[in-house]
Amino acid sequence: MMLVLSGLIGEAQAQAASSQIVAYYDGGMPVAAIPVQHLNTIIYAFEEPNAAGRCARPSATQQHATAALRALRRHHPGLTLLVSIGGWDQAPEYSDIALTPASREAFARSCIRRMIAQDHFDGIDLDWEFPVHGGMNRSRPQDRSDATALVRTLRRQLDALGARTHRHYLLTIATPAGTWQKGGAYLVSDSYDLAAIAPEVDWFNVMTYDMNTIFSPVSGFNTPLRADPHDPQPQPERARDNLLGAVRYYEAHGVPADKILLGMAFYGRGFKGVSARRAGLYSKYTAGFPETPWKTIAARMLKSPAWVRHWSVTAEAPWLYNARRHIFFTYDDPHSLGIKAAFVRHEHLRGVMIWVLGEDDARDSLLRALVWGLHVQHTTP
Repeated sequence: MMLVLSGLIGEAQAQAASSQIVAYYDGGMPVAAIPVQHLNTIIYAFEEPNAAGRCARPSATQQHATAALRALRRHHPGLTLLVSIGGWDQAPEYSDIALTPASREAFARSCIRRMIAQDHFDGIDLDWEFPVHGGMNRSRPQDRSDATALVRTLRRQLDALGARTHRHYLLTIATPAGTWQKGGAYLVSDSYDLAAIAPEVDWFNVMTYDMNTIFSPVSGFNTPLRADPHDPQPQPERARDNLLGAVRYYEAHGVPADKILLGMAFYGRGFKGVSARRAGLYSKYTAGFPETPWKTIAARMLKSPAWVRHWSVTAEAPWLYNARRHIFFTYDDPHSLGIKAAFVRHEHLRGVMIWVLGEDDARDSLLRALVWGLHVQHTTP
């Protein structure tokens, strides 16, 4: 059976090489163990500028990781390597970095010199979470326009280097989709002028996960495919907190389909203290349940009788309910990710983005489901 599946996966990849699979790598697995045969691009996460807003000398851990990734690329010449600058937990002070023309120029110059000219990445992924509001760090009302200016500065300097080296350097940007961010209801357009940024970047890594978090009013799905009329969350948040709503929102705000990569979560999250009604779905809750990688979900939770699996025909996603502990847990499995990947293909999007390598099981079940869903003809999901 495994030989047959491997053959089908190979045929699937050959059928539609244009669909991209991009994955973030944060050191959660050895570089040598990365299933590179299924990936187009690996994004190393994260690099953080120093207090002066410059990309300075990397740590020993970062140097080791980037050297290993370059070695991997030498053995797989079709692989693209990007470096992501930013993140949520240790986000740089982007509001200061982007504030003036001089600070933007200095940041871009130092990062391109360090990461492109010296470390030989193929491009940069900008991960500012988030301009204006919704994130953890300092913010200003002018962040939205400053973010556009920073993107344009990076694009111009990358193009100048490319003119000298006779190649194109990639610039991508990680942007949110869920409306329940820190501080309450939120829209991506509050932070980013999507139409202005779209011509400057090669694609958007749209974080179509974390649709429901500890900032949400009730328990809900991490990555629902469609809006559920039974969801008690208010409009317009209910209509937007799903993959279909996110795609329509980005397209309506000037982002072409072929510049959209939809984020696929290789983890789940939960809510404690939920009601037994609907097996914990759309319930008030008392606390969050820790983010858990798929490999742990598959090896422990799905094998425990305490966790009962349910399925939503609207969200096209499973959830688990632990009646004894009153926990609702939302996640994706190979079946739901295959459906989401088929949706990406049906909508003619650029492909999928994975957060994060190292959280799949030993058989790469989630990644293989994405390959299958992207590259094998399906009916409309």
